[in-house]
Amino acid sequence: MSVQTLAIIVLLGSFLLMVLLRFPIAFAVGFSSVLCLLVQGQSLATICQYMVKGISSFSLMAVPFFITMGVLMGTGGISEKLIALADSIVGWMTGGMAMVNIVASYFFGGISGSAAADTASIGSIMIPMMVDQGYDDDFSTAVTITSSCEGLLVPPSHNMVIYAMSAGGVSVGALFLAGYIPGALLALSLMIGSFIISKKRKYPKGDKFSFIRMCKQFVQSFWALAAVIIVVIGVVAGVFTATESAAIAVIYSLIVSVFIYKGLDWKGVWNVLDKCVDTLAIVLILISTSAIFGFCLTRLHVPDMASRAILGMSSNPYVIALLIDLILLVLGCIMDMAPIILIATPILLPIATSIGIHPVQFGIIMVLNCGIGLLTPPVGAVLFIGSAVGHCKMEKVVKATLPFYLCMIATLLLVTFFPAIAMSLPNLFGH
Repeated sequence: MSVQTLAIIVLLGSFLLMVLLRFPIAFAVGFSSVLCLLVQGQSLATICQYMVKGISSFSLMAVPFFITMGVLMGTGGISEKLIALADSIVGWMTGGMAMVNIVASYFFGGISGSAAADTASIGSIMIPMMVDQGYDDDFSTAVTITSSCEGLLVPPSHNMVIYAMSAGGVSVGALFLAGYIPGALLALSLMIGSFIISKKRKYPKGDKFSFIRMCKQFVQSFWALAAVIIVVIGVVAGVFTATESAAIAVIYSLIVSVFIYKGLDWKGVWNVLDKCVDTLAIVLILISTSAIFGFCLTRLHVPDMASRAILGMSSNPYVIALLIDLILLVLGCIMDMAPIILIATPILLPIATSIGIHPVQFGIIMVLNCGIGLLTPPVGAVLFIGSAVGHCKMEKVVKATLPFYLCMIATLLLVTFFPAIAMSLPNLFGH
């Protein structure tokens, strides 16, 4: 057995073993990289070099800013405004509160960029409200956790920034634009599923539609929605970079939360920053350890081997695209989102581009696949958060989520096989 083969076995085998033993992903990635380098007789100084290199990126600075912006807006009284706006738009429908939940998640996702934040913030308000109005608790929780994945697609999403960094040369502005239509398509598919279930279970309607009420709620929610406009238009128009826009968004969200909506005082701001540091520590450790893991993969030519193996299974681009989706879905069941993006992008992106999938489209495909993984045991973080917020057993939530899984898979297939869904807005704006 050659040293290269042994190193590959040690790298991937030790990583999978530690994942199955429920090691923290950052430790699993880091330790497996150390073992791989030891097998090859490489200097361990390489680890420090590539870990530092992995987080020494100006573009990467957008991630902590976007996370801070999301936490500030999420705890600054924004959720209630967006729920009221969504209620004025779709609350009149059968299963109106489920529709409100889904639309509110679309709005809030454009602010937080995080499915977990969406579930914790929107869910803590919507799930008790839905249960009080006669909705089953498992259905209410299932709607909340599945609709929270819209926030991964609707910009600004820090996961898209991580993907752009991993892919190399992919425009963050193009990714932001590409997320709008798939996010809306996901919301529509979930609304259709909710409508069918609501009809069957005879869930109630809300108040009649009022255009005047909708306009009033839009005015009250304007300051929250304007944050997204500032970020996206600024990046797309080239006024500032993603990192600069994220920094401006933090200042804007601080002003809105403290002085306009007054949902936070300065003590609350300090607590928010404390939460951000915890989150950022996890994200940055993952990024730094994934950098050395990626170095090991590249040095051992694993992406080339994976590409030849997958392309050798079939010459049909549709079959290969389905295989890529399947791989990402399986990874999503056992790993968190950030490490999947960091590790799988260098391996799968060349395969995707070889069958005609644009790197921007592949970014949307990857983020949506990972979003489904967030709802899937054994790692599904959003599933756990939703069960806790909704005070509902996880087994019940998983069962109630099955119809919505189908809606999400249908959206994923449309995004995979119809490039225009993801690429129409980037092409329209010349990205």
